[in-house]
Amino acid sequence: MALFGKPSEFSEYDFKILFEKYYKQIKNFLFYKSGNTALSEDLAQNSFLTLWENRKSVKPETASSYLYKIAENLFLNEFKHQKVIKNFELEFLSNNILSESPEFILEEKEFELKLNQIISSIPEKSRTVFLMNRIDKLTYSEIAERTGISEKAVEKRMQNALQILKEFSLKI
Repeated sequence: MALFGKPSEFSEYDFKILFEKYYKQIKNFLFYKSGNTALSEDLAQNSFLTLWENRKSVKPETASSYLYKIAENLFLNEFKHQKVIKNFELEFLSNNILSESPEFILEEKEFELKLNQIISSIPEKSRTVFLMNRIDKLTYSEIAERTGISEKAVEKRMQNALQILKEFSLKI
């Protein structure tokens, strides 16, 4: 069977013949997997594009099986991508549903107000250390370096901030 011009050469002519012979088959293969006509056409075209880009490393006699493998991999990648999107949407929607209830919004505002009151009651130097550690996720040594104080001073200020928070939580 002489599908290609020369046995070890993959030319534009060979690619054109391969495209005409296998495009519909690859597209149908992808449609059966996805059930989506537009997606199957896009993935089929991308399969041929990938084949063309890798034509120097593909033997003409294995090109058809290579195409099916490319199509399968592209489909699996798309499927995984869509799964990630769906999971994100579900998580986003569930978070929005919870946060949209009037009680939740009210409780959230009250909590934020109390939190700001507590944090503002901490002396400035201790508050700065506390926020750098808890919000910016800096280590004590990083805080010491940025503020120009010793790690021992950072520890003491953090201890002071945590003590104030503990006392306030006991009042609630």
